[in-house]
Amino acid sequence: MNNKTLYQQFCEEEKEIPVFARHWYLDAICQAKNESWEVILVKENERIISSLPYCLKQKNGFHYSVLPPLTKFLGPYIIAEKRSSKNVHKICNALIDQLPKAALFQQNFHYNFTDWLPFYWAGFEQTTRYSYVLEDLHDLDQVYNNFSSDYRNNKIRKAEKAIKVVSNLSVEAFFEVAMMSFQRQGLQLSFSLDFFKKYDAAMVENYSRQLFFAVDDQNRIHSVVYLLFDHDRAYYHLAGDNPDLRGSGASILLVWEAIKYTRNELGLNIFDFEGSMIKPIERVRRQFGAIQKPYFEIKKYNSQLFKILEWLKTNFKKR
Repeated sequence: MNNKTLYQQFCEEEKEIPVFARHWYLDAICQAKNESWEVILVKENERIISSLPYCLKQKNGFHYSVLPPLTKFLGPYIIAEKRSSKNVHKICNALIDQLPKAALFQQNFHYNFTDWLPFYWAGFEQTTRYSYVLEDLHDLDQVYNNFSSDYRNNKIRKAEKAIKVVSNLSVEAFFEVAMMSFQRQGLQLSFSLDFFKKYDAAMVENYSRQLFFAVDDQNRIHSVVYLLFDHDRAYYHLAGDNPDLRGSGASILLVWEAIKYTRNELGLNIFDFEGSMIKPIERVRRQFGAIQKPYFEIKKYNSQLFKILEWLKTNFKKR
């Protein structure tokens, strides 16, 4: 059997593998003709003990590997019994030895993976980034009390008087509102509606998402949230607001509804905001009482020409 088939079986056995790294998720996000996903496996006595999936793209004669759209984390996964420091270093070296000789290899490692030293020794660069996480949803009253007083006493109460929360509107409606948020910030979505519909269909098929819409009595959509989830946590995956209706507090109310859904309907105990390095967004995350979780972005250029071209592209965009 090839690595992908073996990895599918491994995912079925290892429930701790995050949703972003599951074989069906990788199928859903690698849709373009010039990209595919592959996976590196490390075995011991014919048993898989570690994996590292990656997406490989091709452009202008270069092969490179970066995180695909809608993928927060990838990185190494190691079975529980092999997570001692001694084993981790040995396993990571085995993974590194099998990495593709791409012009660039870049990933975000899940914050559960905390030892990137073998990658440092192999010449990788690292940037520390942050997610924000609510780690204990058992007592929702306590979770709510940890929100800022402005969220509790003003925004949520205000929104509850004017907004109803529904989940039965279309993916197209969700996409439209998400587009509004990006346009307001002068940004472009990195994926099309057609891509998103195929992606969403895979999430539905694998029971891994729920949509939330904040709607007023005129049937105007104020805010939307896309909740993604796996074996033990939910991710505040995508969100958007109608710029003309942002004063209603609907976006804050939807976060609270998503948190309650995570605990009451999914039976999960962890809510991950997926973080942000953007200062205003980071401040919002903290006001929900979420704690900071550092994770590693690692990268290595194997082509100096590709590195120069990437630098030029990035810096000319800023002008």
